[in-house]
Amino acid sequence: MGGWAIAVHGGAGVDPNLPAERQEEAKQLITHCLNIGISALRSSLPAIDVVELVVRELETDPIFNSGRGSALTANGTVEMEASIMDGDGRRCGAVSGITTVKNPISLARLVMEKSPHSYLAFSGAEEFAKQQGVEMVDNDYFITEDNVGMLKLAKEANTILYDYRIPAVGLESCAAAVESPIHMNGLPISVYAPETVGCVVVDSQGRCAAATSTGGLMNKMTGRIGDSPLIGAGTYAGELCGVSCTGEGEAIIRGTLARDVAAVMEYKELGLQDAVDYVIKKRLDKGFAGLIAVSNKGEVAYGFNCNGMFRGCATEDGFIEVGIWE
Repeated sequence: MGGWAIAVHGGAGVDPNLPAERQEEAKQLITHCLNIGISALRSSLPAIDVVELVVRELETDPIFNSGRGSALTANGTVEMEASIMDGDGRRCGAVSGITTVKNPISLARLVMEKSPHSYLAFSGAEEFAKQQGVEMVDNDYFITEDNVGMLKLAKEANTILYDYRIPAVGLESCAAAVESPIHMNGLPISVYAPETVGCVVVDSQGRCAAATSTGGLMNKMTGRIGDSPLIGAGTYAGELCGVSCTGEGEAIIRGTLARDVAAVMEYKELGLQDAVDYVIKKRLDKGFAGLIAVSNKGEVAYGFNCNGMFRGCATEDGFIEVGIWE
C-alpha cells in the first residue's frame, strides 16, 4: 500500500472561452472539496465516507451540474441521479429520477446499506428517501436563474451549448455556440452539458471507493438516464481501483468505461495511468468523455479526450494538482 489518494472532478468538456472568473470559481470549489477530502483522510475516515462527504459538498454548491444547479429537463424541472460504490466487497447503491432529495449521493449510499437492492429510481426512490428520513426540499431549490435562461436559449437554438452557465449576453463572442451539432447514438442533440461531479478515494488501508452525481443533460427528455448511476459505466470500485466518469453518457455506457479501467488492470496487468489512457483511447469510439481514478497502491490518474476537465487530485506524499486544461 502506498498511502491514501483522492481525485475530484466537476465535469469534462469545457468551453475554451469560458470566462476567467468562472474558471477561477470552479477551481476554487474543486480545491475546497479536495481539502475536505484530504482532511477526512488524515483523520482516518474510510474511503466510502470520504467520497460521500466530498460529493455532498459538490451537490450543495450550484457551480457544477449536480444537486442544486442541476441541468433542467425539457419540462424545466430537475431529475438527478447518483451512484456510489465501495471497493471493499464491491457493494454499491444508485438512484435516478430524484426530484426532492437534497443530496442524491447520500440516498444512493442508503440504497446500498439500508435496502436489499442496488438501484432505485423515480417514485420508488423518493418513497424510500421518505422512509429513511433524508432531507427533502422542493424541486425549485435545485433550479437556478442561470439554468432557466440557458434552457430557454437551448430551446431556441439549433446549436450545442457546451457550458450552459455562460450568460446569454455576449454569447455570440463565445465558443459555447458551435455550428456542428454533437451526435449521441447517431442522432444530433441540441444541448450537451457534461458537468457531472465525482470523487474517487483510496484510504490508508488500501480500500477504494467511488461516487458520481449529476443533473444530466440540459433540455434532456424527461426520464432520460445517463451513465452516472450505472455501476460499471459511470462509477466503479473494486480491489484494484476506484473510477468516476464524466462526459457523453451514452458513449460511457456503451464502453462500460469505469469497469473497463479495472478490467485492463486485472487482465492486461496495466498500471493505473496506462489503464486510463487505454480506455480513453480504445473504448469511447466517437464519444467524448473523461475520468478520474485511484489505485489500491495510492496512485491517482485522470484522462479525457475533450476540451478540458475540471479536476483536482492529491496523494499522501504531498502531491496536489488542480486544473482544467491539458
